[in-house]
Amino acid sequence: MKYFFLSITSLLLLNVSCTMKTHSSDEKEVKLITLDPGHFHAALVQKTSYPGVSKDVYVYSPVGTDLDEHLKKIEGYNTRPENPTEWNEIIYTGADFLEKMRTEKNGNVMVTAGNNGKKMEYIKQALSSGIHVLADKPMAINVSDFEKLKECFLIAKQNELLLYDIMTERFEITTMLQKEFSLLPAVYGEQQKGSPEDPGIIKESVHHFFKTVSGNPLIRPAWFFDVNQQGEGIVDVTTHLVDLVQWECFPGQVINCPVDIELSDANHWTTALSKAQFKEVTGLDAYPDYLMQDVFNDTLYVYANGDIYYKIRGVNAKVSVIWNYTYPEGGGDTHYSIMKGSKAHLIIEQGKEQNYKPVLYIKSVGPNPATFEKDLQNSLSAVTDKFPGIELKKTEDDKWEVIVPAKYHNGHEAHFGQVTENFLKYLREGTLPDWEVPNMIAKYYVTTHALELAKKKTE
Repeated sequence: MKYFFLSITSLLLLNVSCTMKTHSSDEKEVKLITLDPGHFHAALVQKTSYPGVSKDVYVYSPVGTDLDEHLKKIEGYNTRPENPTEWNEIIYTGADFLEKMRTEKNGNVMVTAGNNGKKMEYIKQALSSGIHVLADKPMAINVSDFEKLKECFLIAKQNELLLYDIMTERFEITTMLQKEFSLLPAVYGEQQKGSPEDPGIIKESVHHFFKTVSGNPLIRPAWFFDVNQQGEGIVDVTTHLVDLVQWECFPGQVINCPVDIELSDANHWTTALSKAQFKEVTGLDAYPDYLMQDVFNDTLYVYANGDIYYKIRGVNAKVSVIWNYTYPEGGGDTHYSIMKGSKAHLIIEQGKEQNYKPVLYIKSVGPNPATFEKDLQNSLSAVTDKFPGIELKKTEDDKWEVIVPAKYHNGHEAHFGQVTENFLKYLREGTLPDWEVPNMIAKYYVTTHALELAKKKTE
């Protein structure tokens, strides 16, 4: 029996202290299970506490650095001076951890964020055992996974369970405001369809292998750099971008797959990491055997980058992701987005000029700037009713900068709590919105089939 409470694992893992306790509960209490937490997103779900959610969290995982790092983050949340959490991690580390999770059913919601090559099997096993699933993206990293994902949604429906992926970017304030302004006909006009060369909507994301999370340098597992386990960039971060295209352009609408989707083009390319960089981000002195096929002259080449050109209900869209090793001083991950309406373009920029913080701009593209300014000011109340304190400031290049109070910039890590709160609301209601499941299927259709298209071009 390889069961440990956090107080016992402290001897080997964390050197922390936590008393073993059982919390009172009723039939409606949500009890979390964390399965094989290999990505820091699993911990971020627990960065905050939630009413109606048990403090006891059952963790089923193999022994190793992935588990160690996860528990360190949870202990950090439990011991922080401000708003500490009170999670009680109950850990099973036997080789049969997946089977134990299925048979014991110590929780009713399984959180999975880790090795994406294993994720579909984890999701299927949980759903087949009557356990709801809150999954980090991506749930599917290839066409085979996509077919399994469709099967999992059928299992969830048959068992009256929820399967939901963690779309944090829906809670980023400039993206939320971009969507709100696009819903104002007097400001935005009609969504432009564009062309493959000049898409009607573009979303681009730049990420970095070496970064800090919760104030500490992030240690990534070596498998993160194996596209067979993590997935290529074109099926990973682009999941967020494809989701936002659907969420902003067609809010509350069902996207039917593949009827509403037409792939035009897709590309992928590598990021190079030196051996020293690999050591810095993983702590390992040597490349594991499974990465050697991607190592040339002692340099690791990872297919971390990609772009997708496609039509969604006739609107030409482009999404792209780039992974660099690390960001410049004062910088961070960046996001660029433009939505093109007949009256205005809504542009999010996050470069050096914006101090690497996302800023939303509104640019008039109509023939009468004076009329547009009047319509913009008259329509602003529709936004401020939902987001009090939002203001507009005209820039020197005749754009309007949307001024956002600091209270709305709560940071990427906080968005995991917001997604989880949303999921818990759906759990109480017993159902997801009608559009969520078909749109998740459409989203993963785009990413996984775009990967196939990109790989064919480089074979």
